[in-house]
Amino acid sequence: MSTLNETHDATLKSWVESANAEGSDFPIQNLPFGVFRRKGSHEAFRGGVAIGAEILDLGAAHRAGLFSGEAAAAAANCSGAALNTFMAMGPSAWAALRLALSRALRAGATHTDKLRGCLVPQAQAEHAVPAEIGDYTDFFASIHHATNVGKLFRPDSPLLPNYKWVPIGYHGRGSSIGVSGQSFPRPRGQKMPPGASEPVFGPSKRLDYELEIGIYIGVGNALGHPIPIAEAERHVFGLGLLNDWSARDIQAWEYQPLGPFLAKSFATTLSPWIVTLEALAPYRVAWTRPAGDPQPLPYLDSPETRARGALDVQLETWLETAQMRASGALPARLSHSSMKHAYWTIGQMVAHHTVNGCNLQPGDLFGSGTLSGPTAGEEGSLLELSVGGKQPVALGNGETRAFLEDGDCVILRAWCERGGCARIGFGDCRGTVGPPAS
Repeated sequence: MSTLNETHDATLKSWVESANAEGSDFPIQNLPFGVFRRKGSHEAFRGGVAIGAEILDLGAAHRAGLFSGEAAAAAANCSGAALNTFMAMGPSAWAALRLALSRALRAGATHTDKLRGCLVPQAQAEHAVPAEIGDYTDFFASIHHATNVGKLFRPDSPLLPNYKWVPIGYHGRGSSIGVSGQSFPRPRGQKMPPGASEPVFGPSKRLDYELEIGIYIGVGNALGHPIPIAEAERHVFGLGLLNDWSARDIQAWEYQPLGPFLAKSFATTLSPWIVTLEALAPYRVAWTRPAGDPQPLPYLDSPETRARGALDVQLETWLETAQMRASGALPARLSHSSMKHAYWTIGQMVAHHTVNGCNLQPGDLFGSGTLSGPTAGEEGSLLELSVGGKQPVALGNGETRAFLEDGDCVILRAWCERGGCARIGFGDCRGTVGPPAS
């Protein structure tokens, strides 16, 4: 797991003044990676780093000769339309480039005139998915989400017997993953109405979001060679926000016996920036398992996991309806939770995914599963907030929602902060529901 170093110094300031603004998601202590181009242009997408309200074009900075050694090689691999080659280089290269960027962007750094020419305002940029995603696995890491949903269908036994023993996941669809700003038509499929004897076909009426963290694999592993939990996080490049949209009525009819299919394959939305695990090092907390619960099997346990395997990433969901946009009203906050409540850690997900010999590849994506917390107001989906649609959520402007309506925009946000450390954020993850395709 990443340790603290000079890049985490909370007193550091940048010569990019917007990075020093209170509440900025992108101070110099963050430096997340993404892929961008100027909005509305025909430029090639290329790698960049967010700093305040700007993006540093990594390819341009490399061509200007602003990096050397391992950092230069790493920056060269950020010039393309996806970050996979850079991600495959491993922790040493990731850390070398992060350190070089930190030093180059600090107040008082040399070559600032050259670097200014490599900046593009974020307001003038558009983004692509930051990695070419070969495979996407969605986990079920929040026991609070699993329990809340289980109670709706199995009140007397909400958790299935395997939940506390195994990090459960399913193979998702990579082709429909999009970046923040994604719009998609309301999905259609088969549904079984209550009391009906046969299914009907049509648009989903119980469309939902899921508040998740996306986990990007950096270095892969060879087929047949499991990743031990002690080495698992060396294979993880970083994290982003992920909205795993879900058609609950389609899902209820199709998910047995093989799990989710059309209910989730129509769209998944990612935030544009990947916050590295190194940047998140100050926000690690102990991972615990209740004494009365089964303790993890040995391949899923380690002293380091217990000591600081969890991450205190604050998570929020906001909803902007079409009526709010038309009236100029602000979005309504639906929930606030933390990733620290997850029942399974990132390292445990990696170790379990590969324990059978499965090979991961650079750019593979994990979803954490919906990250709900233990108390009211921490639910990560409308299914939970509305208690299966029975108690619609009041939005504060006279509107209510049991499930999403056409025109609704869901906004996910995340950040980390603690005493003595700089606040760092993930940027928004926005997605909008459109009407069904004709």
